Amino acid sequence: VQLQASGGGWVEAGASLRLSCAASGGTFSNYNVAWFRQTPGKEREFVLAIGRSGGRIYGADSVKSRFTIFRDNAKNSVYLQMNRLTSEDTAIYYCAAVRSTGWYEEPGKYPYWGQGTLVTVSS
Repeated sequence: VQLQASGGGWVEAGASLRLSCAASGGTFSNYNVAWFRQTPGKEREFVLAIGRSGGRIYGADSVKSRFTIFRDNAKNSVYLQMNRLTSEDTAIYYCAAVRSTGWYEEPGKYPYWGQGTLVTVSS
């Protein structure tokens, strides 16, 4: 499966932004999908993951208090809704997929990656 992330941009602190991850080349509903983010000099950080049907979400409660992940398998897409953004959310955001029902926070568990979309939050 091929993934393409989009929706990044420049926003002011406190704003919201929705990222999209479009998939092609596979049966999208067979894959758990996750969002990661990375800033220069740091390791790629897990954000949230969603199950194949969209009925289950995995991630820290502290993240889920501001971010939501959801998917539309009919559109082969997963979304990351980010609210109340702060400058600490500035990063390149990546979507990743794994053909598994497992929940993984390690980037190495995901064989399929989008190219990343940059989110810049100005304080």
